[in-house]
Amino acid sequence: MVAVIVILVIVVVLVVACISIYNGIVQKRNRVDNAWQNIDANLQRRNDLIPNLVEAVKGYAKHESGTFEAVTEARAAVAAAPDPQAAMEASDMLTGALRRLFAVAEGYPDLKASANFINLQQQLDETENRIVYARQSYNDCVYLYNTAIQTFPGNLVAGVGHFTAKDGFNVADDSVRDAPEVRF
Repeated sequence: MVAVIVILVIVVVLVVACISIYNGIVQKRNRVDNAWQNIDANLQRRNDLIPNLVEAVKGYAKHESGTFEAVTEARAAVAAAPDPQAAMEASDMLTGALRRLFAVAEGYPDLKASANFINLQQQLDETENRIVYARQSYNDCVYLYNTAIQTFPGNLVAGVGHFTAKDGFNVADDSVRDAPEVRF
């Protein structure tokens, strides 16, 4: 009788442990998804600011249509990205296009002094900083999730639960690592 009770206790402890591990992995996966939603919200905020910025610059630099088209195309690519990695790659292209747009703006002192342009530039700078922070948070969440599903005993539960590793964000262009920071 004692042996049966001991076996039942062990089984109950194992079941509770497996449930706890499973729930922990689900929480970590949900944190990864939430972190991506934060990035996505900031990308959308930036996309919403861009038409106003382009219009402000267009009024001063009508002959810079190639730059405006590059910004518009990159913005559309971010909006149409099918997954987080594609969205961040498109976002990097958009950042480059915006840098070219701000370089155009440098040639127009009246534009640089415009309160509307300055406000848009500050909002965009703030949004870029939020995106950087959100990427870091996403990578932290991915790290915790991947560690949970790849270490024992989580890997046993993850295998049964069909949890798969997530990819964090990496620098797409190695030259960016050596480039000085460019602020908007």
